[in-house]
Amino acid sequence: MAVLLSVFACTVKASDRPNVIIVYTDDQGFGDCSALNPDSKFKTPHLDRLAEQGVLFTNAHSSDSVCTPSRYGLLTGRYAWRTTLKRGVMNAEGKCLIKDHQQTIASFLRDQGYATAMVGKWHLGMDFPGTGPQTRDWTKPVQDMPLDKGFDYFFGIPASLNYGVLAWFEGRHAKVPPTLFTAKKPNQRHVDYRIKPPYQDTPEQTRKALGKRGMEVAPDFVDNQCLTRFTDKTIEWIRSHQQNDQDKPFFVYLPLTSPHYPVCPLPKYHGQGECGGYGEFMIETDDHLGRLMAYLDQAGLADDTIVCVTSDNGPENSWKQRIKDFGHRSNLHFRDGKRSVYEGGHRVPMIIRWPAGIQSPGRRCDALVGQIDLFATLADLLGQPIDNDQAPDSQSFASALSDPAAKHQRLPLINHGIKGRFSVTEGDWKLVFPHSGSGIELYQLANDPSETKDVAEANPRRVDTLRQKATRIVVDGRTTQGPRLSNDTGYWPDLTWISETQYADGR
Repeated sequence: MAVLLSVFACTVKASDRPNVIIVYTDDQGFGDCSALNPDSKFKTPHLDRLAEQGVLFTNAHSSDSVCTPSRYGLLTGRYAWRTTLKRGVMNAEGKCLIKDHQQTIASFLRDQGYATAMVGKWHLGMDFPGTGPQTRDWTKPVQDMPLDKGFDYFFGIPASLNYGVLAWFEGRHAKVPPTLFTAKKPNQRHVDYRIKPPYQDTPEQTRKALGKRGMEVAPDFVDNQCLTRFTDKTIEWIRSHQQNDQDKPFFVYLPLTSPHYPVCPLPKYHGQGECGGYGEFMIETDDHLGRLMAYLDQAGLADDTIVCVTSDNGPENSWKQRIKDFGHRSNLHFRDGKRSVYEGGHRVPMIIRWPAGIQSPGRRCDALVGQIDLFATLADLLGQPIDNDQAPDSQSFASALSDPAAKHQRLPLINHGIKGRFSVTEGDWKLVFPHSGSGIELYQLANDPSETKDVAEANPRRVDTLRQKATRIVVDGRTTQGPRLSNDTGYWPDLTWISETQYADGR
């Protein structure tokens, strides 16, 4: 029987519509995965197993170096700087950055017959009932949120834990409404903060107790429960789907809250690894991924389920302290971290496993790819076209999964920093544009991945070529071939290398 099962496992064929799970970690640096960092001070065995069974991408990039715009780019295949969000991130409350008519990976896959679910952190804007704590009516539904953007099911939180309106939302309602108030509390295991009881009845009471005006929180909300609840709900939803509609493929978007602040590992992880609370939190994150993978194995779903694990940007600023205290480099050898336009801000771990569809698993792919390309890649694997006005910056890298010998050539890839600075990468060359007193910079990443030597002065033609290509991507409203599209706004000052006339004329 064991032999027969082994033979069967080797001959499993990929279906036309595989299940898809995207696990999106939060502020996980390139060096926070032991498969990518042999000197890591903690181990991530489940991430490593995914890499052994799939493809480990060593040159993958989030579309921005902070949270909201990266999530927008992943889900829509469009750069967030094309929207009204030119810098920074959104609050928990506000008009959703994804417009009603805009396709997402979820709505696209739902149109292909998929059941779709999102479990975790949204951070793209929600319309809550009322205009603030004094006018809330939590019996009314939340609008302009995941259920309006292609997802059949939602369980999660609106944004990062420091933005408030913290409750366990399921569907359009909070399971327990956020009627109390709190602020950041000291964290004994890290340099950041905690969000945990006791909570106060009014913002003024929170200010008196903690020195800061309170943000909305539910009585039952505790920060260190996020990872457990999100993993449990994901498994619960998949199990229910399999029981009720197993002939229908599924898509799950699972954006976790770790290792973003607050770094709050459960007590069972205390003392594990050699990197303090941060290492403990990454070990816990990896364990929850292992729980999900174990369920897929148990349910017989692993072979024909695409699992992609990646991070929304590079590591938080505490990466510097970890080098001093523990000798651990969350950004590996790359320059800077979260918020930066340099490699440490947006070069992130990305692993894709699909036993039935990936040829020669256990390999590394050094080709330049972006998370923004996941939309087109999934459409390509399904053999379904994307409308010309949708996912305009997404380019398929499906060939890198199906053909180990494929030479994937990425169109110029734009990256973006929290203060609006741009860069463009093509092949081994990266051009960083002038901004806020800093001049233009050129790096040859193959020889200088740490971006230590600016070679712009010695390569004026390369600078000019990359500048022209980046200009075209901006003014055309797209990276891929197709009719010119409009950005959502007129010219803005961060386009330091493009004049207002060029922007208006489209040249």
